[in-house]
Formats: sequence, structure tokens, C-alpha cells
Amino acid sequence: MFDNNKAGDTIYYTGVIYTARDAAHMRLEEMYKKGEKLPVDFANSLIYYAGPTPTPPNKAVGSIGPTTASRMDKFAYLMKEFGVIGTIGKGPRGASCKEVYQKDKILYFITTGGCGALLSKCVKKCDIIAFSDLGTESIKRLEVENFPITLAYDYYNNDIFERKI
Repeated sequence: MFDNNKAGDTIYYTGVIYTARDAAHMRLEEMYKKGEKLPVDFANSLIYYAGPTPTPPNKAVGSIGPTTASRMDKFAYLMKEFGVIGTIGKGPRGASCKEVYQKDKILYFITTGGCGALLSKCVKKCDIIAFSDLGTESIKRLEVENFPITLAYDYYNNDIFERKI
């Protein structure tokens, strides 16, 4: 899907994105380690590190800005196991995460922090599909249209955070 994209490319993605933050990742890791069936089939999907605010009337979702991705670095090894093709957050990832992503061919995208209200306009539908007890950190299935994401780490070991200006 993103084979021809390079770090620095901005994509206006239309399709399905799943949200999962710290608490959801911890629970997914527990289930994985116990050999339990995951509540979501993440094959060929994108995971967005976001926890939307409450949904206002007549909207699909509340403000939905990215969270700092490096907090999820310790779960990087799970992405290949889950079949995830890329994750979306803000900020650079740690060296160990970058190494895992490069080895496992996982892409990392960023989107603009502080623009959650604007990003919410790209979300056409939002459903809680797992861990509803986690509130904003539940796993949600988003149907998005023209959702702006920029490729930060590509398949060729390029990294927008290390570019020379």
C-alpha cells in the first residue's frame, strides 16, 4: 500500500485506522503473552496513538490528536506479530523501536499535534471495538477520509527527524 512512499511524503489516507494507546497496548501484550485471541484483527492495518475526547452532538468523534509515540516503543515488537503495517503518532521513536520497525518492515507516520479538532473532521465514523472499560483509551475503529499523515520512517531506513536541512 505504501511501498512507493518515502520519508517526508504526506499522504491523505482514506480507509480504516484503529486507535490504541498505552493501556490498550498493555492489555494486548498480556493477551498475546497468554496466547489469547486478540479482540481485533490488526492484519494490514494502521494503529493511531490517540484517545479522542468525548464526541460532541452531530459529530463522528471528538478532538483526536496524536499522543507521543515513544511511549509505545516497548510494544514495537508486537506490531509484526499483530500484522500491523504502520503506526501513527507524534515525535521521534527510540533507537530500539526504529531498529525493530526497520527489521520488521513497519512504517511510522506522524500527524500534527495540537490539531485534534481539525483531524476529527476527517473521521467519518468511530466505533469502540475493544476494552470499552478503558474509556478514551479503548480501541476504536475509525473510518477516515483524507486523513493527513506524513511518513516519518520508511522501508529504506530514511528518517525525517534526521534529515539535513
